[in-house]
Amino acid sequence: MKKLREFIGYLLGGLLFVALMPTVMWLASGRPDIWPVSTTKMIVAIFLMLGGLSLSIWTIIYMKQRGKGNPMDAFGHEVAPRTKHLMTDGPYRLNRNPMLTGTLTYLAGVMVWLWTWQALLVWVIFFAIMLIQVISEERRLRRDFGKEYTDYCRRTRRF
Repeated sequence: MKKLREFIGYLLGGLLFVALMPTVMWLASGRPDIWPVSTTKMIVAIFLMLGGLSLSIWTIIYMKQRGKGNPMDAFGHEVAPRTKHLMTDGPYRLNRNPMLTGTLTYLAGVMVWLWTWQALLVWVIFFAIMLIQVISEERRLRRDFGKEYTDYCRRTRRF
């Protein structure tokens, strides 16, 4: 049952970030034609989308294998089993929130593809909500890991 719950959690998270958020961006933009798009926009958008998805997927796999869990809380509520130790290598060498960085990069690709101010506005609102979430998560990580986390913060950027 625990494995099914975790699977459903990852599936819902993936659907939210990979399908629902781009749909919200598209709807907010007034449902513009998705095709055709200029070659330059398409290349930049695909590069950002694939790069962002790759970073997020690498982080999920790494977190599951090395951390044996997930550090994410949704505004103070445990979403998945928490990691037992602070992860500072792998994708976490790049920054403290590589999964979110990947998601934001993916959505930046969607924004480039749509090329509307409304898509930008949705991205900015999403970023602001996620920043509040990250700050909440950082408080918990400071409580859980103390000086180890504080030292990690000094040498690694948030995004």
